[in-house]
Amino acid sequence: MKKVLASLIPFLFLAFTPATHAAGEVVEGVNYQLVQPAQPPIKSSGKIEVVEMFWYGCPHCHRFQAHLDRWLKSKPDNVEFIRVPVILRESWAIHARAFFTAQALGKLEEIHIPLFEAIHNEKRRLNTERSVMAFFAEHGISNDDFRKVFNSFSVNSKMRRANKFASKYGIQGTPTVVVNGKYRVDTGMGKQGFRGMMKTIDHLIKIESNS
Repeated sequence: MKKVLASLIPFLFLAFTPATHAAGEVVEGVNYQLVQPAQPPIKSSGKIEVVEMFWYGCPHCHRFQAHLDRWLKSKPDNVEFIRVPVILRESWAIHARAFFTAQALGKLEEIHIPLFEAIHNEKRRLNTERSVMAFFAEHGISNDDFRKVFNSFSVNSKMRRANKFASKYGIQGTPTVVVNGKYRVDTGMGKQGFRGMMKTIDHLIKIESNS
């Protein structure tokens, strides 16, 4: 009997040992989490949505832009990429308002990366309406045009929508990427870093493409 028990010990050990995953494998709960409940698309393009939730004051978001830019150059045609600024604190609101102002003025491409660089590389404190207006002026946007939009009804509405998205997606930090309203990915999950994060996003896009 003792011999039988001794022979069973290795199998009992394996049965009660947590499952391990192969290196590089994308795993739910490790590399991404499910959004509960899944959310409807932001746009009605019929494409798979990849939504970047970010804050201009976040150094990790700043570094993430280079990885995103490379990915955007070769992203699948069935993917719609959307940026949404996050307002997890009152102090973040000024930057979300700057994003939506640039978007409304059709100047987002000219403003987006330079705003990150001004905050993180040049160490500028763009945390007031006046300082943000001066920054926009440096990029060819008149003070009059800026004032018409910055506190407008349209921008205020987009700010409220951004807050709702962050809440429904369960956003707790930045950068976070949400794939098709179903999956939430960030760099801290599985200690995957930016490259691992992009790999996870591509994996989830494939799942949605084949569903």
